[in-house]
Amino acid sequence: MKLLEGKNTIVTGGSRGIGKGIAKVFAQHGANVAFTYASSAQAAEELEKELSEMGVKAKGYKSNAANFEEAQSLIKEVVEEFGSIDVLVNNAGITKDNLLMRMSEEDFDRVIEVNLKSIFNMTKAVQRTMLKQRNGSIINMSSVVGVKGNAGQANYAASKAGIIGFSKSMALELGSRNIRTNVIAPGFIETEMTDRLDEKVVEGWRDSIPLKRGGTPEDIANACVFLGSDLSTYVTGQVLHVNGGMLT
Repeated sequence: MKLLEGKNTIVTGGSRGIGKGIAKVFAQHGANVAFTYASSAQAAEELEKELSEMGVKAKGYKSNAANFEEAQSLIKEVVEEFGSIDVLVNNAGITKDNLLMRMSEEDFDRVIEVNLKSIFNMTKAVQRTMLKQRNGSIINMSSVVGVKGNAGQANYAASKAGIIGFSKSMALELGSRNIRTNVIAPGFIETEMTDRLDEKVVEGWRDSIPLKRGGTPEDIANACVFLGSDLSTYVTGQVLHVNGGMLT
């Protein structure tokens, strides 16, 4: 059963990691996928081709969600190309970890700008289209770190906690127009980024998780399918924890 058949979707930070996983699972469920990427045009072209071969419309856009004007132009281009926008997944994000005593102002500002301001930029850009349609689902990617904090990640935790407050406010503002805003808070997800870590460190993390494994991009993508589909039409303002039991 294809739960997103014919829906037009946007995934920011879609060319690798969790974003790529979401784009692929969305296409498997029949969604047309517009995705953004920051630098690798080759990875974007390969993904575009892979998604198109699943029989859906797919297009990659080089766009920086942290830039207000670029977010506005992106939404304009996607609406022209796809006709409407049913689901927006705000997934783009970065880390610049350090203890507060060593963290530079620049590293704090940059993480807030990319992770949190991008959510403001993209939601503001897409809301007019969704208000006209009187329909839409916005899914914002937070983190277990935004809920419980983490030493050495004050900037990242602040940005991811901010996403939760912003999303709950949007659920209240946009709900009367049938636009839903929800949050997914992933735990330890194994991607290209975690492949670079020491295997002993990764094993230690896995052992501390009740389900005894790291999550996959598909685990997050499946939660996005639920929130983007008509299965969740009465769900808004919620934080869905996809973490293998890390917070229980």
